[in-house]
Amino acid sequence: MELGKKTLVMGILNITPDSFSDGGKFFSIEEAVKQAEKLVADGADIIDIGAESTRPNAEPITAEVEISRLEKIIPVVKKFSVPISIDTYKPSVAEFALKCGANIINDVHGVSAEMLDLAKKYSAPVIATCDFGGGEIISTVKNFFRQIQKKTVGVEVIFDFGIGFGKTQEENLILLKNLAEFKKFPTLLGVSRKSVIGYATGFEVDNRDEATGAICVLAIKAGVDILRVHNVKMISKMCKMADCLIR
Repeated sequence: MELGKKTLVMGILNITPDSFSDGGKFFSIEEAVKQAEKLVADGADIIDIGAESTRPNAEPITAEVEISRLEKIIPVVKKFSVPISIDTYKPSVAEFALKCGANIINDVHGVSAEMLDLAKKYSAPVIATCDFGGGEIISTVKNFFRQIQKKTVGVEVIFDFGIGFGKTQEENLILLKNLAEFKKFPTLLGVSRKSVIGYATGFEVDNRDEATGAICVLAIKAGVDILRVHNVKMISKMCKMADCLIR
């Protein structure tokens, strides 16, 4: 992926019955395909397909169930000629998706040695998420990024701060206030509609798009490369203007 030229907008496609924001809306093949087509028309540079909810306290599913949800979607979405990211922490699911035409591995639990082997085998970029907090949170996340860099020689890696993954809301806010501290790393921010917005503002989950947009513009100024969002149409317009002023 060419990073730095423009902010890349990653559109979220949850083919799950239980995701925190849009669970069940795109669970059928027909609705998922319609949504993928809409995300591309709205300006998505990447489509991130997730077949298992990663919301807090979500019920885990087997790799077989996850694959059964993906097998008919990926080949159709591939026809839209936009890179596909597979949102999974299971190597078997990632390999299945890559064989079907996915391009990027998005691992919400860091990145395992097996996942790295897959990335090398398929020449696929990897998104590695810091899924824990603790200590001085900026140093904690930076150290995680550095450790992953040492393991990923020869693999293109993008780092996700892991907002909402294993962190307190105060830790999430500290990271969001200090994104510029991570300019040396290629980064992705996934904060769309998340609970930290509700914690800071009191907004309910279906009323958080404008607040998401505010964070995204600040993230662009701080040097973030990819923004993972639900409302692609609104955020892509904001990114275009912000890029004109900042990049």
